[in-house]
Amino acid sequence: GAQSLHPLSLAPTVTSEQIEHLHRRFKQLSQDQLTIRKENFDSIPDLEFNPIRGKIVHAFFDKRRNLRQESDGLADEINFEDFLTIMSYFRPIEMNMDEEQLDRFRKEKLKFLFHMYDSDHDGKITLQEYRNVVEELLSGNPHLEKESARSIADGAMMEAASICVGQMGPDQVYEGITFEDFLKMWQGIDIETKMHVRFLNMETIAHCY
Repeated sequence: GAQSLHPLSLAPTVTSEQIEHLHRRFKQLSQDQLTIRKENFDSIPDLEFNPIRGKIVHAFFDKRRNLRQESDGLADEINFEDFLTIMSYFRPIEMNMDEEQLDRFRKEKLKFLFHMYDSDHDGKITLQEYRNVVEELLSGNPHLEKESARSIADGAMMEAASICVGQMGPDQVYEGITFEDFLKMWQGIDIETKMHVRFLNMETIAHCY
């Protein structure tokens, strides 16, 4: 049964029922194979229209940064254990977490997000890259006109610039948003509830979490 599956980095509180649920989801995605390949994501209707679909799929196969493996680059396929590793970034908060755990938990989620923005893996997001992702994300909103999306993205970029560039000395050259900057930018924003499993439209799963 699910007991033998190794829930890797999932919280100790994860139940065998939740793992079974994720396993069903995995089999659905992999079409009953032992691994999921990139093309399996083509069958998720919800992702089809997601403006950052490419980045999301990419994140699932990012070896070192998200799958916590020893090598760089993208995996060709992921197994169930890898899938659990990725899904662990989308866990909502557990009631019994202490401050330190919450802080680590939040950083993990933000690191996952940071990797999605930092597409060239150089540890920095240029202001323009950041602006583009914000605009891409907003372009998926049917209630927003293109102009509004553009000005919100511009605003987000200016805000990022004032947070990141604002703290630099006059002789420093601004190279981009580092992870430390990224943490500052997200201060006070509730990433914990925003970033959970809705992402794969796992409505079937959401209630177990």
